[in-house]
Amino acid sequence: MQDIETILARDFILLALLGASNTLPIVARLLLKERLETPVDFNRNFLDGRPLFGPHKTWRGIAASLWGTALLSWMVHMGFVTGLKLALFSMTGDLVSSFLKRRMNLKSGARATGLDQSIESFLPLAVMKDQLGISWTECLGITILFTMLEIILSPIFYRLGFRRHPY
Repeated sequence: MQDIETILARDFILLALLGASNTLPIVARLLLKERLETPVDFNRNFLDGRPLFGPHKTWRGIAASLWGTALLSWMVHMGFVTGLKLALFSMTGDLVSSFLKRRMNLKSGARATGLDQSIESFLPLAVMKDQLGISWTECLGITILFTMLEIILSPIFYRLGFRRHPY
């Protein structure tokens, strides 16, 4: 049985990696500007005539998330492949959220508190639960903390010029 300090340290690292995974696309946008901003959906619409994901979901952002999170995960001794998978499932969750928001007729960048944060943080934890050695309670707890931090930090990042919207 692991002691509480070891569990909390691991959970903090997972929370930080999820945060990095979702922040690195923003960093890539700020650094690269319009370069490499091809939308994941190639500006295609779904059967309902609405965008599949929207223009803010780019291959540049996914690449930044995957490679950056993998490198950070390797640096904190969680493994390159673990970070790669964590980012892959997080970005998948982010795309699912965007897809659902477009079906709800919300524009790209529109606020959907809870939906915007929950799938991108819960999906990687749930899929990788056994590999990460975490419980369902930890999956839920990390997701709640991720959501709370996202809600608190987004307006700050907006004021600093990192985010397009204050939410």
